[in-house]
Amino acid sequence: MSTLSPRNTVVLLGLILVLAFGLRLYRAGTYGVFFDEKATLLVSQGICVEGYNQKDIFGKATFTPAEYWRPKTTTDYIEAIIRGDIGNSPAYYVMLHGWLELFGLGDWSLRMPSVLFSTFTVLLLFIFVRRHFRSDTLALASAAIAAVEPFFVSYSHMARNYSMTFFLTLLATHLFLLIMEKSSPNRSVPIGLYIAYALVFITSVLSHYLTVTVFLCHGLYALLYLRTARSWVALALAGISGLGLLSLWFVYGGGKYTFFTLNAQAEFYRNIALTNPFGSEFGTVLPATLPNIAKRAAPIFTDLFIITNGLGSALIGVRNSALALGLGGASAFIIHRYWAVAKPPVWVYGAVSALLLVGLPIYTVVPFRFFVLSAAPPLFYLVVRYVIDRTDSREKRLVVGLLLLTFIPTFFLLFMSWRSGHTFGITQRYSGFSFPYVCILMAMGLRQLTSLRWWFALPLVAVLLVQSYFIVQLLGKIYNDIEPKYTYFDRARIPNPYWSSAQKLIQQYAPGDTIVYPNRQREIYIEEVESNTFPASVFDAQIANLYLPKDARYVQRINPAERDRILLIKGKTGEKITIFDFQGTKYRY
Repeated sequence: MSTLSPRNTVVLLGLILVLAFGLRLYRAGTYGVFFDEKATLLVSQGICVEGYNQKDIFGKATFTPAEYWRPKTTTDYIEAIIRGDIGNSPAYYVMLHGWLELFGLGDWSLRMPSVLFSTFTVLLLFIFVRRHFRSDTLALASAAIAAVEPFFVSYSHMARNYSMTFFLTLLATHLFLLIMEKSSPNRSVPIGLYIAYALVFITSVLSHYLTVTVFLCHGLYALLYLRTARSWVALALAGISGLGLLSLWFVYGGGKYTFFTLNAQAEFYRNIALTNPFGSEFGTVLPATLPNIAKRAAPIFTDLFIITNGLGSALIGVRNSALALGLGGASAFIIHRYWAVAKPPVWVYGAVSALLLVGLPIYTVVPFRFFVLSAAPPLFYLVVRYVIDRTDSREKRLVVGLLLLTFIPTFFLLFMSWRSGHTFGITQRYSGFSFPYVCILMAMGLRQLTSLRWWFALPLVAVLLVQSYFIVQLLGKIYNDIEPKYTYFDRARIPNPYWSSAQKLIQQYAPGDTIVYPNRQREIYIEEVESNTFPASVFDAQIANLYLPKDARYVQRINPAERDRILLIKGKTGEKITIFDFQGTKYRY
């Protein structure tokens, strides 16, 4: 039970939420939208990427913003989702469409839902832990870790569905555990809980299809611990109802193209893995052999845990890794052996410090990374001790659920990679639903650290300070847009060139002028779903027109021979004014 007063708990939670919101809001609108966010913008407005549903506009010699912004139908929105996001995320796009109607199409407003959902996830995690583990201190520690978790911070800066799905799946798990708690022969679960769970299930899957891995974990947990037939029937009805409603999207909506597109993508990336694994524009795409899958999985698993974040690349060095883990294992054994000994032998007082430090001059590369790695075994041992010493039988069952939710989404990715024959899809964002539960496990270890004897605790605290330095460095790179692991870029983007180009056009356009857009020459990979019928790419024109007045009559055209520049040709003089030069792919992200 917590020893904090209610007032102190509220104050600390408030500070954590302010920190979380500040870290997510900071520089959220600084850098221009990247390709996925451009697709988000178009889809949210019912516009197909590359103009499949705009043939009447881009099929003419010239067009205007007023024509571009013609009213959209439900069919337009479904087509846009099919061709821009393989039928995925309709719930996110509906939410975002309403948000942008209220707050406009600026980069800040576009990303603000992700900022808010990510902050709400921190709050919900506190509520979740306090309710199910009945500890304010553990709840605050979990929320504090989530507040500074680089993965959450980075994805809060992206106008994509991920932050929303992290929140929804955590909410679904909260509702599921409430149902499990109230399921007994002598108690009845309120029908409202089942309805709420079914609705969150539907919304989650319609936000991202891979959220099904979380509900798979719920099913496994129920198989282990649910023993009430009435609850099984009610959960089954909730699930069947949810699946029934979801099927409407897959039968009549954009979801009907999902499996076709996924199969086409699998074949496409598998061909790259077999013919050009290192030289394609998609980065390294390897055949899905067990060694390749393990190599790609190592950073996914290490980056799940904030205390091992960044150690995935270090694990490739087998000798250094073996030494670090061996020293860490010996440290964990000593802590275990002398855990309850008030006056251990003299050598024990410095044993953990010596074991962790002895490797520093021996590691051949990045010694402080391996220094942190050497502390991983004792830190994870503290998580185990917390579960043994501080949880009752009910909470131990919950820990089993946390472990399922921590590992199964990533193992599902690895299985799908093996099945598809390529490693392209092994990426953290597709299993990011696990992060809230990992934060709880890490909080357990930190909470147990406070009860550790000082001669064991001090060296571990020193390691955590070193890792904190690395985390601060990582956040700095995220904010500076130079951390490819999270931002996808190693060179900082400039502010949105499409928005700035639109502002120049608004200021300089006069009747009789013509705006000319370049041909981006975007290659189409899934022909049946994505292709258009235009002789030139309309993508740059599509994005720029998002920021032009909806009732404007500016005359615009696309020049198939122009590759990089947005031009304004003055009607009276014929002067060509360069509004923006993309310089190939340099500023197209």
